[in-house]
Amino acid sequence: MRDSTALAVGSVTAGTLAYVFFVLSTRSLGAADAAPVSVLWTWWSFTAAALTFPLQHWIARSVAAGDEGGVRASLPRVAMLVAALAAVAGALAWVARAALFGRDDPWFPVLVGCVTLGSALMGVVRGSLSARRRFGAVAMALMLENGTRCAAAAVLVASGTQSPVGMGACLAAGALVGVVWPSALVLRREPAGPEPRSPLRFLGGASAGQLLAQAVLTGGPVVLALGGGSAAQVTTLFAALALFRAPYMLAIGLVSPLTGRLTVLFVRGRHPSLRRIRLLLLGGSVPTAAVAGVFGALAGPPLLRAVFGEQVRLSASSSALVAVGSAVAVASLLMAVLVLAQDRGVAVARAWSLAVLAGSVVFTLLRADPLTRTCWAFVATEAVALVALRAEELRGSRRRDPRAAGTGGAAAGREVTG
Repeated sequence: MRDSTALAVGSVTAGTLAYVFFVLSTRSLGAADAAPVSVLWTWWSFTAAALTFPLQHWIARSVAAGDEGGVRASLPRVAMLVAALAAVAGALAWVARAALFGRDDPWFPVLVGCVTLGSALMGVVRGSLSARRRFGAVAMALMLENGTRCAAAAVLVASGTQSPVGMGACLAAGALVGVVWPSALVLRREPAGPEPRSPLRFLGGASAGQLLAQAVLTGGPVVLALGGGSAAQVTTLFAALALFRAPYMLAIGLVSPLTGRLTVLFVRGRHPSLRRIRLLLLGGSVPTAAVAGVFGALAGPPLLRAVFGEQVRLSASSSALVAVGSAVAVASLLMAVLVLAQDRGVAVARAWSLAVLAGSVVFTLLRADPLTRTCWAFVATEAVALVALRAEELRGSRRRDPRAAGTGGAAAGREVTG
């Protein structure tokens, strides 16, 4: 209970500080000069999904399964891959620097590479701390990362420095808090597991799946703009998604302990416990989505106007759809953690690929205005993702659970792969 409370406080505080940093940069620089910082911020959100989340859960899952030695042996290869990714991202940002940042200097492309490396560093730190059940430290890492950004930005503002590059450096500097826990970067020297496996399959699948999940959760305004929505509708949908995804952002922090605990249950064959968790998750998702829909319809429109201004107006039906989709996204996240506990990162990517395809079909075939089509496509994508992840989790359980597989004890020892 204490761990959950600490993680909840850490997640809420980190989210609040993230908005504070964004407000500081926008107000001090102005909307135009803050644009490159916004682009860098967007890149950070995607690297957090593609690197921080998968690395954290890979380390927590592997250590819980008794393979800390395998993690230690694999980290050099993972580090080289991340360094290569950072270099490629920086090079591409350099090529497109004028379009992305409206500048010709190399600083923001360099910061793109730094943010990439920093996201990976935070994934390793949080994963190691989670594996050692130091969840209070995980919560502190969540807060300090954005707290450092805010403190550095406040110093710039107080000194009268109006530098987009300086604000971008503040954003990149947040990951430096990882050095506060040097022990998290040193894993124990142990033999690798009896059946060592490359981490790249797990990390690649988890990265792709979480990146798609992040794109679905935040990409609605882009889809709406491409689909013919007005500028006002794009802004309104952006505001609605920002408002209703608050529970998801909280859940991202709270799932830190789950991977290790679920992995232990899975490895030890505690299938009745896993079935209860699965049923609780699925049983709770329907009433939660219903409550979210009612709340979105009744409270969403006035709340949006109160928070974002009178010009941000969304119909009750569209508000309800965004709220439902955001609630289902939380259930999808938890189901994805169940699948990751089975060491099946590729399955997560497969489920989300199917969901994105289904959402694209809904958006294309539905006869309605662009905003309504986008909202329904969002709900459909999240719903199909939950169902597909449930099917993948059941598939993994059947391979290890003799009762579910119906094949006696021989199924219990079968290896689970993506």
